[in-house]
Amino acid sequence: MPRFSVIVPAYKVQAYLHACLSSVLEQSFTDLELIAVDDCSPDACGTIIDEFAARDPRVRPVHLNENMGLGRARNAGMERATGDYLIFLDGDDELTPHALRAIAGRLAATEDPDVLVYDHARTFWSGETVRDVRATQLTEQGKQPFRLDDRPGLLKIRTVGWNKAYRREFIKREGFTFPSGHYPDTAWTYPVLMASETIATLDRVCVHNRQRRQGSMPGAESRARLDIFYQYDRLFTHLDDHPELAHWRPALFRRMVGHLSAVSRGPGRLSHDDRPEFLIKSRAHYGRYHVPGGVPAPSREWLRHLLVRLGSHHAYRTLWVADRVRRGTAALGTALFRGVRTATLRLHYRVQRLLPVRADRAVFSSHGGREYGCNPGALEDAFRTHAPGIRTAWIAAPEHHHTVPTSTRKLRPDTAAYWTALARSRYLVGNVPFDRRLVKRRRQIMVQTQHGTPLTHMGLDLREHPAAAHDTDFAELLRGADQWDYCLSGNRHSTLVWERAFPSDYTTLEFGNPRNDVFQRATSVDVARLRETLGIPEGKIAVLYAPAHRAYRRPQRSTLDLERVLRRLGPRFVLLTRTRPTYGPPLTPQSAGRLIDVSEHPSIETLCLASDVLLTDYSSLMFDYAGLDRPIVIHAADRETYEAAHGTYIDLHTFPPGAIARNEDELIDIFATGHWQGSRSAQLRAAFRERFCPYDDGRAAERVVRHVVLGETAGLPTVVPLDERHPVPSAADSPPRPLGSSSTEDPVTLLLASASSSGVPFPTVDGF
Repeated sequence: MPRFSVIVPAYKVQAYLHACLSSVLEQSFTDLELIAVDDCSPDACGTIIDEFAARDPRVRPVHLNENMGLGRARNAGMERATGDYLIFLDGDDELTPHALRAIAGRLAATEDPDVLVYDHARTFWSGETVRDVRATQLTEQGKQPFRLDDRPGLLKIRTVGWNKAYRREFIKREGFTFPSGHYPDTAWTYPVLMASETIATLDRVCVHNRQRRQGSMPGAESRARLDIFYQYDRLFTHLDDHPELAHWRPALFRRMVGHLSAVSRGPGRLSHDDRPEFLIKSRAHYGRYHVPGGVPAPSREWLRHLLVRLGSHHAYRTLWVADRVRRGTAALGTALFRGVRTATLRLHYRVQRLLPVRADRAVFSSHGGREYGCNPGALEDAFRTHAPGIRTAWIAAPEHHHTVPTSTRKLRPDTAAYWTALARSRYLVGNVPFDRRLVKRRRQIMVQTQHGTPLTHMGLDLREHPAAAHDTDFAELLRGADQWDYCLSGNRHSTLVWERAFPSDYTTLEFGNPRNDVFQRATSVDVARLRETLGIPEGKIAVLYAPAHRAYRRPQRSTLDLERVLRRLGPRFVLLTRTRPTYGPPLTPQSAGRLIDVSEHPSIETLCLASDVLLTDYSSLMFDYAGLDRPIVIHAADRETYEAAHGTYIDLHTFPPGAIARNEDELIDIFATGHWQGSRSAQLRAAFRERFCPYDDGRAAERVVRHVVLGETAGLPTVVPLDERHPVPSAADSPPRPLGSSSTEDPVTLLLASASSSGVPFPTVDGF
């Protein structure tokens, strides 16, 4: 008996059916049967199903003699199902990679509930992918499994059959079947949830629900939408037949009103001829199922209730227009206020630019107003240490102010204080362009710190790669570079790239990457504390997995089956997964056991210190990590595609920083055989480190401050040779030490203090 019976009805979906069936059969979890039901489709759906059945014995084709509709086609599939759990999938939708493995794991963790509810994302014909806005109802925290009474918010989840896994014996015992007609999920979902003794949730997108482009005029479906009344009659009859469910009537009534108003208001859903009949039936259903004395509708829904209750579209439109006028008046007032505020701030900025530049002021920003960190954070700390006469300020959104040291002034973007600082501070330090409205003054000094060593094409080089460039304004890019006085570089490679990709008359300071100074100053005590904070068990090998963003992939997803990799590596290993803000959802649905998501941790440098080995593909984090002299493993499964889309300056296959794998099995073998930390890997890392980390000796920030602020051109701190540097060893290379106190001025301690004091997750701030 298979674990899952995946049932896919198919009717007029020939253009999408191949992708749908493939998404099921290519799952990493293979204990399944795929029941594909040809609902007497007039196109090639039946032929496609038979072709798949000929290639894979797990496919069980079903051909109906007449078109029965979605609900009855699903019933035909259920009659032939033998799996422990039923999963429904429409013929134009797809399962996400590893979805069944995640579902199977969650079922096991929650002791095989009657129903498991998981999330979905809508994929539009334009290429956009949007996760369901009600995903917060699927939190896995709290009691699991539970009954619907314990979490009534599940009724807000989209009423569809394909976002749940159903225990087949439960469905069979209760005698549930899908009704005929349009909207069959309405009369199925609510009774199933109410009857379930055990429900669990999985906070993971398991289905991509395709939103196909429709014509502008309603077609035959307009008349079919009248079936919605039959479905709600069936639902409330079910409540009448089960008096113990009467307490659900007010909630289901509100759901019905919202559904009816959505259909009546939706563009292109009803024809002009069908709308009057629909509204009349809506009014009748409102009166029939209204619960006197029930919980009143929320104020934001009063118009919907009036539309359904009155059954008059004209009355609704009148009230709608009146409400819009009221909102418009309020919006006009808000817009007027914002306009006056903007004009006032512009005038304020112009006045401030007439006043003298303050030689003792410096303003810093990282990634356009995010939290304290990266190269600007390291330089701000160095300013306070080596140029204490300079008063520093940090630009960040209010939610990030808790990450800024108490001795540093905090600035909120687009305020009077913000524009004053930009107009009158002598030093402007950032790793991305400042506000495009900034007018750099003659006595101001702008330092562009960048955020790492470039692997993929940057700046003007992106003109050859439109997928990666997106909507880059190259003229604005050059205007920004024209404002730089200094551009930081960590090595000769970076220097050559910056001066070609951002051509302008600035001075390149090839002094090293300030953010990597912490690698030389941290201690083994700091490493032990960091690992304890992250929940890494003592004696485990922590692998930091940081994949790069791919412009050609929507949505972003890992090229690795992380659970399989970790299972094959054995109990000695822990996997820390790290993604960028542009990557999308975390790689792991939850942090548990040996698979820990650290995407929202505030400092990538901290994660590097806590780990024992870096696993990546094309992330420039490898250049920084090499300065730690710890193993690096490259997984380059889609090399040709990535290089074509993004362009790369370095061929990692000819000059890698360590062992390199072309597929998942090779990667597992690299760790299983110990090659990841072998002598050959060490030789490759040494050559890579020599080329890309020549100045990362722990004093890069000091050299920048002494040159830019103190005006020293000679006598700067001498670069420590590579063979004389001693970066803090990983926990795997040093015996555990008792956790003791360390100086509060230590940057690692500051990062930990900042993280622990907030009590909230942090967004990613690194530039990898």
